[in-house]
Amino acid sequence: MPATKDRTSRNRADSRPSRPFALWREVLTAYAAPALMAGTAGVVTGQQDLAVAACTSIAGTSAVVAFLVGTWLRHGGQPRRWTTTTPRVALTAVLVITAAGAAALLGWFTAQWLPAHSPIPATPWLERLRIDLPVSAALATTIVTLRWRSTTTASPA
Repeated sequence: MPATKDRTSRNRADSRPSRPFALWREVLTAYAAPALMAGTAGVVTGQQDLAVAACTSIAGTSAVVAFLVGTWLRHGGQPRRWTTTTPRVALTAVLVITAAGAAALLGWFTAQWLPAHSPIPATPWLERLRIDLPVSAALATTIVTLRWRSTTTASPA
């Protein structure tokens, strides 16, 4: 009869080594995941504009936001105390609202204001930015913040 493992001393999460937060890996993933998912959906459904947007506005926004949020969270290797002590859900919600709001403003500016005040014509792909930018920013911010918090321990007060 095989020996059974003692499962009372350690749970599964404790037995896995935690990989450190690597910003380059998060940015690469933030670009590749939406590009592959939205690009595949665009190709399968025959929506060429979605396939193009997948590699440009969707994945590009996601990568830029992941870089900016990840850099801000790391704060030169010395995280701010409130980012490590605030509950994970609250920190994520604050950062998502901030990033998605800024991306929504940028999307509005690009789709509405820019064609009205410059020689750039209003095109359907500019209208996509009103949705693509805030959604991509919200998803990238959520994932990067949760990954960062899972590798950071709260410092004693």
